[in-house]
Amino acid sequence: MRLNLSLLVLGGASLPLLQKTGIKESKHIGGFPVSGLFLRCTNPEVIKRHHAKVYGKAEVGAPPMSVPHLDSRFVNGEKSLLFGPFASFLPKFLKTGSYLDLIKSVKPNNIVTMLSAGVKEFNLTKYLISQLMLSNEERIDDLRVFFPEAKDEDWEVIIAGQRVQVIKDTEQSKGNLQFGTEVITSEDGTLAALLGVSPGASTAVDIMFDVLQRCYQSEFNSWEVKIKEIVPSFGLKLSEHEDVYHTVHQEITKYLNVK
Repeated sequence: MRLNLSLLVLGGASLPLLQKTGIKESKHIGGFPVSGLFLRCTNPEVIKRHHAKVYGKAEVGAPPMSVPHLDSRFVNGEKSLLFGPFASFLPKFLKTGSYLDLIKSVKPNNIVTMLSAGVKEFNLTKYLISQLMLSNEERIDDLRVFFPEAKDEDWEVIIAGQRVQVIKDTEQSKGNLQFGTEVITSEDGTLAALLGVSPGASTAVDIMFDVLQRCYQSEFNSWEVKIKEIVPSFGLKLSEHEDVYHTVHQEITKYLNVK
């Protein structure tokens, strides 16, 4: 059995690592870094009264991940309350990265890809600029759509994270901005890289099955029976298999204590 598979799963840092491999699949791919800002509540009484994640609607022309929400979270064991996200910009690929990350990622083989994305995504560029120009008072005004009684002094701005949007060429056109995750694998199946924006646990299993199918094509058929024992819904659309959906739903309700 072949097990010589290298995985590059390091957030924004996976793009420069992929480029260093020199494989043909690393060509015509770029990345654009975007920071995420949130308002964090500092008033314990307000935090105590809120116990949910409440979603609104994204602005017209805004990217899917910009849907505003008021969210209860536990950070280092303490309950907190966040509102956002708001877009910002740093040329770093990681929060602790270099301000030269974006410039260094531009290569002769992807410069047309990057420029094409800039032209095609002009409305998105306008949205990012409008977000960069927001004052703290304007962010609080957005919060008041959810929480009309919000007070300026109860909220502070924090940098929640740094993400790198994948830009790549497809057979249809150049410079396509991808809003999800991208699994890139070498032709011989010995290397796989995960690029782009991922919510984390909600996509991890699907991504790993994708890697296994791409990198172990000859072996995967013999594994499929066991995989379906572990994940009965594997390879099925739950919308077309009501019986499987109900079985999965019952297990989720039981083991995760979801009401």
